[in-house]
Amino acid sequence: MVDLTSISTEQRNPNTMNLDSMDPLHVVQAMNREDRHVAEAVGEVLPAVAEAVEAARTALLNGGRIVYLGAGTSGRLGVLDAVECPPTFGVSPGVVVGLIAGGEKAFVHAVEGAEDDPALGARDLDAINVTDRDLVVGLAASGRTPYVLGALGRAKELGCTTVAIDCSPGAPIAAVADIAIEPEPGPEVLTGSTRLKAGTAQKMVLNMISTGAMVGVGKAYENLMVDVQQTNEKLNSRALRIVCEACSCDANQALEALEAAGHEVKTAVVMVLTGVDAQTARKRLDKAAGHVRGAISQAS
Repeated sequence: MVDLTSISTEQRNPNTMNLDSMDPLHVVQAMNREDRHVAEAVGEVLPAVAEAVEAARTALLNGGRIVYLGAGTSGRLGVLDAVECPPTFGVSPGVVVGLIAGGEKAFVHAVEGAEDDPALGARDLDAINVTDRDLVVGLAASGRTPYVLGALGRAKELGCTTVAIDCSPGAPIAAVADIAIEPEPGPEVLTGSTRLKAGTAQKMVLNMISTGAMVGVGKAYENLMVDVQQTNEKLNSRALRIVCEACSCDANQALEALEAAGHEVKTAVVMVLTGVDAQTARKRLDKAAGHVRGAISQAS
């Protein structure tokens, strides 16, 4: 049996000892009070998160990937962040990868025992041909999941930069990673249910890593998603509004630029702001490594 007595995420929360006798309002009030500790806990580990963002930027600039892996809730959070990157930042699905113990089916249905096999974590990395250009991020609320430990060990053998994200400071996965991110939001409202505060803390950190990395490689102009994929009506409207906002122009001018740019938002923005055609805008973006601000500055 695994000794859980020393793991902070498994401790009982003294503020919710009477959870089973609370009415619905008091249940949600208790949860809301506890959730306030999550942002504070993440705030205390921001220097480590910033290190991970820098490592993620380096991986992407070198043609590598960001690879998340975990089991259960932690694995699902990694997959969730990964699948949101293509529509948000216009990257291919292989740039940010989410692996979960037990494979894709484990996202919806628990695969018993998968998280207990360290060799499975190593094999899952080998199956996607991880190289030393990739950043490998292991997630485990308890910080001791064998699947994650095995994967991080294999990643180290391959020369990857590795990150551990857990909610139990001093955890085993932190000891084997190059960068340890260990927010401590405290015991859960429902003892051991790490989909709650620990899950929220992990999601906040993942948001920072993926967003910070993508902004750093030119996927934003000001605070606008200038590489958004236009795959539905909502995103078409968002792209139009982004051009309008970035260029302080009306919808007609923005739409004309988007059409001339082949619906590439970045290209349209550079066209409008510098008064050049699509071909010239693309050349300037290439010279600026995809950064809109750099492309615009070439005209001054």
